[in-house]
Amino acid sequence: MATSNQHKLLLLWLCITFLILETGASRQLKTFMINKKLQAKLPHNSTKVDNDLVHDTDNDLTTEIRNSFNSSRRELSYYAGSDCSSSGNSIDDCWRCDPNWHNNRKRLADCAIGFGRNAIGGKNGEFYVVTDSSDDDPVNPKPGTLRYAAIQAVPLWIIFEGDMVIQLKEELIMNSFKTIDGRGANVHIANGPCITVQYVSNIIIHGIHVHDCKPGGPAMVRSSPTHYGLRTVSDGDGISLFGASNVWIDHCSLSRCTDGLIDAIMASTAITISNNVFTYHDKVMLLGHNDAYSEDRVMQVTIVFNHFGEGLVQRMPRCRYGYFHVVNNVYTNWEMYAIGGSANPTINSQGNRFLASGNPNTKEVTKREYADESQWQNWNWRSEGDMFLNGAYFRPSGTGSAAVYAKASSIAAKPAAFVESLTASAGPILCSTGSSC
Repeated sequence: MATSNQHKLLLLWLCITFLILETGASRQLKTFMINKKLQAKLPHNSTKVDNDLVHDTDNDLTTEIRNSFNSSRRELSYYAGSDCSSSGNSIDDCWRCDPNWHNNRKRLADCAIGFGRNAIGGKNGEFYVVTDSSDDDPVNPKPGTLRYAAIQAVPLWIIFEGDMVIQLKEELIMNSFKTIDGRGANVHIANGPCITVQYVSNIIIHGIHVHDCKPGGPAMVRSSPTHYGLRTVSDGDGISLFGASNVWIDHCSLSRCTDGLIDAIMASTAITISNNVFTYHDKVMLLGHNDAYSEDRVMQVTIVFNHFGEGLVQRMPRCRYGYFHVVNNVYTNWEMYAIGGSANPTINSQGNRFLASGNPNTKEVTKREYADESQWQNWNWRSEGDMFLNGAYFRPSGTGSAAVYAKASSIAAKPAAFVESLTASAGPILCSTGSSC
């Protein structure tokens, strides 16, 4: 009798195990098919972005490519959302399955990970609804505009009444404790100067498209209700962090700006850059002011769950001095290099997927600048658990101890085999009221 019961228990255990494995395989197949669908919709004839063309905002091909890409990402997000509570992407698992997300928007502020995990944005403030896409007067912005909300001295959680393209007249100077939350609308900041986060803290930027950004100034621009001043000519970055701290940039798409897509300089720190899509750009991300600015040693940045996509050339990121955790990202080709730096930064690359192009001269992921090998061989750059495809390779250096890399470690890396699914919903997500995103 005992033996019979044991056999029954063994049979039951085998059945349960089979069902678990079958479910896991089904999800992996589903993710694979979604990724293939996305790849099929992406343009195959992309080329390097010429600096002179970055300024051309009336290019029909650019518009067509962008619309196709964004449509594919949104469609992908719809399917990926069905399994979001167990996706393995800890940020998305924190909030995306809530069908009442539109009434619980501030829950997002509890979902940050990495070095920017303490960024609360406007969590402790009121909601502010942007109803007007205009930006006629950067010194005296109209109520209802994004600029009016961004400069306020009190915490605000900024949302949007509907779809809009905001062409800023001058760079948007954000004040502390602000969230820009694009969920529920298709929001583009484009075709003019873009976002500047200067000497402020606790900023969340989520779910918007930032592209075709241009230099602004010289001009008078308001930065708070009580202050405006002369701004010199800006660089034309998508999002510029200047002496900023506790910043989280999540689920955005960035492309085709005059200078960098995201630049963080002048001792900016406590930053997480997650779930974004970067495409069609030369100098993607600069982290560190210049080789003479040693104050950037305080910089700690987490780059996680991002998709570095088509048409990128270099700086994904380019680092100086500080501590940088590059973890669980997908890199789809690069025309020069992916991860680079100078001035002895500590770079901890873990669980990323690097796919090199067919060019035999650009297989190396890494690039050291302004130093010969006798110098950079002591820089602490390591690769752990990364996946290298089509001849890609990472050149490590240094003999850093666990204590050194602890300063460049912010989350536990997942296996590189899973990063396609972890990044499947990168970029802005199409969220509808009454259903999960």
